[in-house]
Amino acid sequence: MADIVTADVRSRMMSGIKGKDTKPELLVRKALHRSGFRYRLHVKGLPGKPDLVFPKWKAVIFVNGCFWHGHDCHLFRLPASRADFWREKIAGNVERDDRVVESLKTAGWRVAIVWGCALEGKERLDSEEVLSLLAEWLQGNAGTLEIRGVAA
Repeated sequence: MADIVTADVRSRMMSGIKGKDTKPELLVRKALHRSGFRYRLHVKGLPGKPDLVFPKWKAVIFVNGCFWHGHDCHLFRLPASRADFWREKIAGNVERDDRVVESLKTAGWRVAIVWGCALEGKERLDSEEVLSLLAEWLQGNAGTLEIRGVAA
């Protein structure tokens, strides 16, 4: 299937997609801050520059978009145009995510991933439930946490 816009227009559209300070990330940040959690943002010295870093708890949180990180949910659909390019691009992102998480764990960090489908879309969770899960995880000692949307 051919793209409905020119390559230049598509390139401009794709370059406008944010990598940080996305709506789901801001929602998580504001809720945690409101609950008294303090964090650092996008620490360059850590693998993958996690979205939120909690040095006090030796914990990091990634807020991942389902499309860009190849999540198996209703928000991810491989584009029909240039399918080979996108398959390779998304697979590379998934591999890098896995390497980053392993590097952080090896360095003694606890890692949480909040998927976009947990915060938006038809399978989203209540935002208070997401906050509660994150707060409990931060104050506990579990190594990893993954929060995803649930089937309606």
